Amino acid sequence: MAPMSSPAVRVLVVDDELNITELVAMALRYEGFEVETALNGRDALAKVEAFRPQIMVLDVMMPDIDGHQVLRQLAGSGHSVPTIFLTARDSTEDKVQGLTLGGDDYVTKPFSLEELVARVRAVLRRRNSTEESRVTLRVGDLELDDEAHEVRRAGRVIELTPTEYRLLRYLLVNAGHVMSRGQILDHVWKYDFGGDASVLETYVSYLRRKVDSRPPPLIQTVRGVGYVIRPPRA
Repeated sequence: MAPMSSPAVRVLVVDDELNITELVAMALRYEGFEVETALNGRDALAKVEAFRPQIMVLDVMMPDIDGHQVLRQLAGSGHSVPTIFLTARDSTEDKVQGLTLGGDDYVTKPFSLEELVARVRAVLRRRNSTEESRVTLRVGDLELDDEAHEVRRAGRVIELTPTEYRLLRYLLVNAGHVMSRGQILDHVWKYDFGGDASVLETYVSYLRRKVDSRPPPLIQTVRGVGYVIRPPRA
């Protein structure tokens, strides 16, 4: 008897430009993915319910419900779908907005199909790695519990976005070691926004407001190098 093959990963591709959805769907199917498509935000919400995608490639600018609002509505209804945003906008503010909403990656049009497929695989690897690695990480009175996907400081729960959580986890895994901006961008986002480190600096400031809202501060900047999380030195 031939061994049973594992089921194909389900991908939902959403874009109001039919030629883009068809090209992306064709490329993903060729790589062995099971693909459904949607041409607007309302159709995307319905397809998530019916198709139950394991990852979504989602256009931001659509005429009815834009991609950001689609992700907000999904989160509000309890759906958590790893998402790669597609957009013609390439400003840092747009990237930060999409990632803050819980997006996992951000691809700017025009893009190569090979790059997009690689990004899809990278997001799936990152999600699977996080799910398979269940640990509790501590520095001082800060604790990250992977099993509960929960962060506490001095016993108080801290609410983090998915990207903030990944950033904090990476710093905690490497507690006491200074991590360069390039290392953090590569491990947390898997790419470097073309060298634009302002996205990282923005997220570090978000984390500090939440994690270091009480003394002593744990997230420290090492000028000219990067960031480190450690108890303050006496």
